[in-house]
Amino acid sequence: MAIFIDASSTVIVQGMTGSEGTKHTTRMLASGTNIVGGVNPRKAGQSQTFPAPDGGEVDVPVFGTVADAVAATGANVSVIFVPPAFTKAAVVEAIEAGVPLVVIITEGVPVADTAEFFTLAHERGVRLIGPNCPGVISPGLSNVGIIPANITGPGKVGLVSKSGTLTYQMMYELRDFGFSTAVGIGGDPVIGTTHIDALAAFEADPETEAIVMIGEIGGDAEERAAEFIKANVTKPVVGYVAGFTAPEGKTMGHAGAIVSGSSGTAQAKKEALEAAGVKVGKTPSETAELVRALLS
Repeated sequence: MAIFIDASSTVIVQGMTGSEGTKHTTRMLASGTNIVGGVNPRKAGQSQTFPAPDGGEVDVPVFGTVADAVAATGANVSVIFVPPAFTKAAVVEAIEAGVPLVVIITEGVPVADTAEFFTLAHERGVRLIGPNCPGVISPGLSNVGIIPANITGPGKVGLVSKSGTLTYQMMYELRDFGFSTAVGIGGDPVIGTTHIDALAAFEADPETEAIVMIGEIGGDAEERAAEFIKANVTKPVVGYVAGFTAPEGKTMGHAGAIVSGSSGTAQAKKEALEAAGVKVGKTPSETAELVRALLS
């Protein structure tokens, strides 16, 4: 079992023919993702050749629009690798084409654009992951985004994280247990899928036995997640909050990681999570050890 994606996921790549799209399409194909098409209006009707997992080659068709790609392939996931200025149009196109899951890797998307396409997605019942995220992976089943597929395997841990690099570290630290799904939700102020969305999905997934939640300074998402965990989650949750040493009032890496006064601090988030029964590690490695102790 897995959340959001599985072996039946059929994926199109918006921006597949660009440098980042080409690089990560190669990596996704190598990890077994079923990529059925790319989208580029200027290259419609062409195809792009990639190395196949079996050592041969695979030709992936390029479509002029997402609607054309969906009509031809039945794709149910789109992953977006386009520059920030064009991201809103790409997401809106995917939503209007009826793609149920859209994963937005692009960093630097204007918040006003995100708010606009988030509202449309909500109205149409489309799940967005991101923007400014590494994507989602269900090891051995499907990998949509930029998460390295060779650092872990399938297992019983569910992971939801604001940070891409901490996603990778946690997957590596707990590689002997493996993961049902790891979701990088992104660190922007407005994102399509929240900690709470992933926690609810992991709670409902019979194969996920423990959940790791990685947050960071800024906003109140972790405090709201703590309230949700207390009321709705029966599985053990282990947390980590990045940013204990961040100076007040500075934006740290992610656009959403800014602390104002006592609001949004790592300490406040840690206390809220612990009050909800979540064990919180002081470092990523200590967090992994807490999970290890739960599952051993």
